[in-house]
Amino acid sequence: MLILSRKLDEAIWIGDNVKVKIMGIEKGTVKIGIEAPSDITILRQELKEAVAKVNQEASSASGELSDLQEFMRKLIK
Repeated sequence: MLILSRKLDEAIWIGDNVKVKIMGIEKGTVKIGIEAPSDITILRQELKEAVAKVNQEASSASGELSDLQEFMRKLIK
């Protein structure tokens, strides 16, 4: 893992086409902006973990579609 310090409006590049910029710092929260090609998926960690959990449950479940539907309803809200 690479750990960097950045100030407001400073950025880092990942490869040639992904830019991560510090947009704001306020009360212990850092707001970041990410510029990347549309073919690159960007997910918050908690969402990625939730999707992985649902996928794992779906693959081992005996056709319980209702859990997946409930998860999708929560995502949309």
